[in-house]
Amino acid sequence: MLIVKKFGGTSVADKERIFNVAKRCIEDYEKGNDVVVVLSAMGKYTDELIEKAHDINPNPPKREMDMLFTIGEQMSVSLMAMAMAQLGVRAVSLNAFQVPMHTTSSYGNARLKKIDTERIKRELEDRKIVIVTGFQGVNKYDDYTTLGRGGSDTTAVALAAVLHADACEIYTDVDGVYTADPRLVPTAKKLKAITYDEMLDLATLGAGVLHNRSVEMAKKYGVRLVVRSSLNNSEGTVVKEVVNKVERMIISGVALDKNADRISVIGIQDMPGSAFKLFNTLAKKNINVDIIIQSVGRDGTKDISFTVSHENLEEAIALLEEKKEALGFEKVEYNCDVAKLSIVGAGMMSNPGVAAKMFECLYNQDVNINMIATSEIRITVLVAQKDAVAAMNAVHDAFGLSERN
Repeated sequence: MLIVKKFGGTSVADKERIFNVAKRCIEDYEKGNDVVVVLSAMGKYTDELIEKAHDINPNPPKREMDMLFTIGEQMSVSLMAMAMAQLGVRAVSLNAFQVPMHTTSSYGNARLKKIDTERIKRELEDRKIVIVTGFQGVNKYDDYTTLGRGGSDTTAVALAAVLHADACEIYTDVDGVYTADPRLVPTAKKLKAITYDEMLDLATLGAGVLHNRSVEMAKKYGVRLVVRSSLNNSEGTVVKEVVNKVERMIISGVALDKNADRISVIGIQDMPGSAFKLFNTLAKKNINVDIIIQSVGRDGTKDISFTVSHENLEEAIALLEEKKEALGFEKVEYNCDVAKLSIVGAGMMSNPGVAAKMFECLYNQDVNINMIATSEIRITVLVAQKDAVAAMNAVHDAFGLSERN
């Protein structure tokens, strides 16, 4: 068997945990399996690098940030290879250039385009454990790029796909996918299985257990994922195409994203093409938008509100102000004191009244809804930050997702 194992930053945060991960990988290796390991930077090291960068330059160039970030993963993989050597097992660490892993040129948020497998296969044939840096790649200019926060998950899934791995295991500091973030909802319970579509929505909407693009890639290439804890041997959560009826629930999870800001473009011209011009302007700068609401036109104008991630807020506001005349609107307003609360579940499609139940729950909690977005398997509302966690717990309870139910 060929197994790809990815370990997050908390799993390799110190010497003890590095040796713990090394021993877990060696267990599979000694059973005769080929093992590829993908690592994140140790603990909070990436945050420390960000702090160092901002101490030098409050607005550092994205290219230089990617150059800086790659230090973290390279340190992790080299120390892991040393630990395995200490335990008597041959291992080799490889960075993005050495694989190599080709990406687009979008610094800070690049996408994988192609992975050359020759080097990895050669090392596996030589019976070495191959340890690869997560989160990073190399573009056509021979510059380092990074795949965005959580990008090591995507690295692991991509490697599992191109190597036709028999298993792809994602190890974190929690022992699976829960119905909600257990740090915010103490009664959250672990799911045995979840579909790609449900996991993709939860990941996109704030559940930090998996990077959304890794789930997207797993679904595209049929990579079966297992999310497990690196700190114990309990069974994890399987992420797959279809979940059987015994495992399925109406709602699989509740997600909260506190990294969302609302932007309102006031008095934009009420004519064909105005919305296209607005969102095309943002798209050209790789600024993603989520919930969108357009008001009914009045006096030849309308208002359009939408959400962006907090790190994109300043750039989006500056861009809109710069293009104000070309886009033809009166003013821009924004609100940082909001959060996105979402419920996700494939069971919604065959169960009417889910939205009403959620809105009733929020009404009972005296929580005002600012914006609403829906799809076949999710409902998202924008609420005030101060109400977010209490509302999340109430909705989680209302749908019977708590461990005690």
